[in-house]
Amino acid sequence: MNTSSEASPGLRLMELLERLAAEARPQSLPQVIALTGWPKPTAHRMLTQLESGGWLVREPDGRHYALAPRLLRLSEAALTNSTQQGVRHAVLRQLVAELGESCNLTALSGAEVVYLDRVEAAFPLRMELRAGTRVPAHCSASGKLFLAWMASRQREALLSGLPLERHTANTLTSRDALEAELKSIRRDGHAVDAEEFVEGLVCVAVPVLAPDSQQVRCALALQAPAARMSLAQARLQLPRLKQAAQALARTLG
Repeated sequence: MNTSSEASPGLRLMELLERLAAEARPQSLPQVIALTGWPKPTAHRMLTQLESGGWLVREPDGRHYALAPRLLRLSEAALTNSTQQGVRHAVLRQLVAELGESCNLTALSGAEVVYLDRVEAAFPLRMELRAGTRVPAHCSASGKLFLAWMASRQREALLSGLPLERHTANTLTSRDALEAELKSIRRDGHAVDAEEFVEGLVCVAVPVLAPDSQQVRCALALQAPAARMSLAQARLQLPRLKQAAQALARTLG
């Protein structure tokens, strides 16, 4: 266990929970001290905080601390979320197997798009973008999709402080041109990247809508080298992408 003096109190609480969860039975204060190597006042304070927060509960003997229902519910939610992530990755894998090109699932983070998951095509000619990668919103298919579904006031606030940086000759750097495309995207129900972020790379994206509303939670995109799949060919895959987006929406809860 990390007992560095630089560790924040919050991290130390999490470390203690992790250690207690790994033990097979409730632990007393002396046992916690032996597990952590912490001074008695520190260990006692941490246990008291976790008990008052509902993460630990005192056994009937009053001396041993056990995992509380709140922590058990958290672990169950984490397992469920992990399962749903596995389902989403499986949907992407199946899509790539069918379409033959890379597919990704993204979310909006500020003025950027962040990759939540991605499955690469088997071809050697590809652009590898790992989960966690961030790309500009104004010149990516997924980013323009999020902007198109955004409330006009929210979009205005975001774009007013966003430099529309040019990445290729096709990048939209004019607000008027971008707004016109966003209107088309909302009407058509999908967005494209016509070599606007990376020269030679095309992309088509569809929204993954929240099950109980028309809010865009994520975006599902197909991405391919233009030399292997033209933008027109990528658009032909829209029915399959929309079908996969519906399957992904069911995993969002």
